[in-house]
Amino acid sequence: MAEWRNWSGTVVSRPREVVMVHDVPHLQLLCEESAREGRRVKAVGAGHSFTGIAEPTDVLVRMDRLSGVRSVDEGTGRVWVHAGTPLHVLGPELQRRGLAMTNLGDIDRQTIAGAVSTGTHGTGAGFTGIAGQLTGVELVQADGSLLRVTETENAELLPAVMLSLGALGIVTALEIQCVPKFLLHAVEAPASLDEVLDGIDERVDGTDHFEFYWFPHTDRVLTKSNTRLTDESKRDPLPAWRSRIDDDLLSNKLFGALNKATTRAPRVIPAINQVSARALSRREFTDWSYRVFASERDVIFRETEFAVPRAAVPDVLRELRSWLSRKVEVIAFPVEVRFAAADDLWLSTAHGRESGYIAIHQYAGRDHSRYFEAFWSMLAGLDARPHWGKMHDLGAAELRSRYPKFDDFVALRDRLDPGRVFTNGYLDRVLG
Repeated sequence: MAEWRNWSGTVVSRPREVVMVHDVPHLQLLCEESAREGRRVKAVGAGHSFTGIAEPTDVLVRMDRLSGVRSVDEGTGRVWVHAGTPLHVLGPELQRRGLAMTNLGDIDRQTIAGAVSTGTHGTGAGFTGIAGQLTGVELVQADGSLLRVTETENAELLPAVMLSLGALGIVTALEIQCVPKFLLHAVEAPASLDEVLDGIDERVDGTDHFEFYWFPHTDRVLTKSNTRLTDESKRDPLPAWRSRIDDDLLSNKLFGALNKATTRAPRVIPAINQVSARALSRREFTDWSYRVFASERDVIFRETEFAVPRAAVPDVLRELRSWLSRKVEVIAFPVEVRFAAADDLWLSTAHGRESGYIAIHQYAGRDHSRYFEAFWSMLAGLDARPHWGKMHDLGAAELRSRYPKFDDFVALRDRLDPGRVFTNGYLDRVLG
């Protein structure tokens, strides 16, 4: 019995069987036979979710061979992509065709199907999450049939299947509305937390993609403002040496070493955060969008992230700062804050409202529970919605009131997967 574990080590499973599917007909036969025999089936991508959303129990399905671009409509810019395509592979593939995804998150290790199914998002007040860029989905149902959902076929189901948590079937392909390839002019600069919070609307609305990282136990913030450009002559990428130095400090080798060392002596974390925050200086560069959006993340950590109404972000961060100032916990990882436009996807964390996302992290070698639980308590009364792939303690009873289309999604799940072939413990908790 093979052992499977997710990237962060928060979920470990021993499925009875591991199947590398050759093609869609192979997957259809597998689902049909599994449903008949009462086995649960779960497709697994990169395993980058911190929750058990992809945890396999009976049959673990590998989708590695269902990868790559399937077709391109040059007139519309719509691209059908196989579900197992990793985002870091898809970016260059689209680039070669003169195309790009409209927006991306800050990590590109996930498969495209895993990213959209968990509600992965980037930042930008005028842009939705990755799932909001879809115009079509194909998935295998529990009876082995292939369901195709597009703007002209079963269109009424599109807002549900674009972000489905893996609960409606196994996604085999997705149609993405791409845009012509573009550059991002990146400006990264230090600031104070109060300075950013006091002018938050001007910053968010004043650039295409704005986010910031706040270093706990300091007043220091690293802001990231990315502006979209189409003039290819403006490309001026960051020198490799500068990228290595800065990225190691924020998220990779040096940062990992600091976290490992401070786990044994956490009292020094506030002082180290002061040094780290001030070591990051302003930098400015311009490169292809997929290269700017995503960064390498080598250090293993735990993460929880919630979407709140955009206007609530400053108050939540000030309350979090107040709690951290008491040094109940000392935290080395920066707090990440991003923004997104409202959308109409049934289970999107930005459904029906402009949203701010606050993500907190703890090094994998330290206990995260007290920090995370304190943060969750600060969200009371905000109808905060957890990222489906990041740690939270909510169940169906709490989530139902936060998603206007929750019961519609559950009813569709009952129709498409009445035998719960595609469920697991996490989905039973969050969907009932």
